[in-house]
Amino acid sequence: MSNEATLSPRQALEPALQAHARRQRREWLALGIALLLTAALLAALANSYWLKTFTSALTLSVAVAGTALLYGQLGLVSLCQYALVGVGGWVALRLSHGFGLPFELCVLAGGLSASAAGMVAGLPALRLKGLYLALVTLMMAGGYQVLVSAVGFPDGGGGWLGKAQGTGRLMMTRPALAESDAAYLVYVVAWLAAVLAIVEGHRRSRAGRAWALIRRGEAAAMGAGVHVLFYQSWAFGLAGFCAGVAGALLAGSVGQLDGRAFTAGESVLLFALTVVGGAYHWLGTLLAGLLLRAVPALLTEWGVNGFLAQVFFGAALLHALITAPQGIAGQWLGLIGRLAAGVRARATR
Repeated sequence: MSNEATLSPRQALEPALQAHARRQRREWLALGIALLLTAALLAALANSYWLKTFTSALTLSVAVAGTALLYGQLGLVSLCQYALVGVGGWVALRLSHGFGLPFELCVLAGGLSASAAGMVAGLPALRLKGLYLALVTLMMAGGYQVLVSAVGFPDGGGGWLGKAQGTGRLMMTRPALAESDAAYLVYVVAWLAAVLAIVEGHRRSRAGRAWALIRRGEAAAMGAGVHVLFYQSWAFGLAGFCAGVAGALLAGSVGQLDGRAFTAGESVLLFALTVVGGAYHWLGTLLAGLLLRAVPALLTEWGVNGFLAQVFFGAALLHALITAPQGIAGQWLGLIGRLAAGVRARATR
């Protein structure tokens, strides 16, 4: 009897499992190096304008991570994620002004509150899919737009809403180790790294396997023993947490938030650029954040109306949906893979 016939299933799969583990380690290493280089180069080279722009872009990448999780793992279209950014920002501002809590606790509280709101927003996903879920979540974003435009964001005043009267508006206090713009950019990168690590860890865990089964079909997932309600709520809660953390970091970057900035259209744009950047890899998360803020800022610096970027975004979304479902990140990684395979092939000749 041959040795192959006596191998157990685990032993037969061992080479593939080891290759998968090596690939995962390379991805984690690439993520860490990319974020470290991004923080170091931007903090050292960017001027004040671009420091603020890239800080905003990387902050929104935190929110994109949650949107990409829902779409990439479950195939769910949630168009209220930018509204959840506002929820996290509102809670963080209120706790900072009203109770003077440390900045990190305000960020976590903003994330947890948006996580709870995200679970509520995800309840329709139990019965609705596709276009219907997108429409329901878009209406939720519209409702938040109306609410926050009427109520506003806390700015140091008294009462439950924390609204100041007249000119006595306060700015949210940054953490002591990140008071300058350059230091705050590095601080945001640290939070982004933590959030991406949490999301990537979930993708590779039991939750990620359950989400993959649910995407293939709820009946198949239930047949495999997956609790669909629990894992869908888990996904929406995690995506909401990402959005809430982004809102709190955005409030710390700007100092105050304006309700007019949290329109339903921003949620649509956030989802669209998540697809364009790539919802299946952490590189797409970074690219989507840069597209959201860096491209309009670049056009403005060149003397071109920044809203022209939306024309480009529309064309890019159409291209991604038709010919590049993996987004820009998928195209780049595919090109790198082909080049690496070509180099290896020539080296073995």
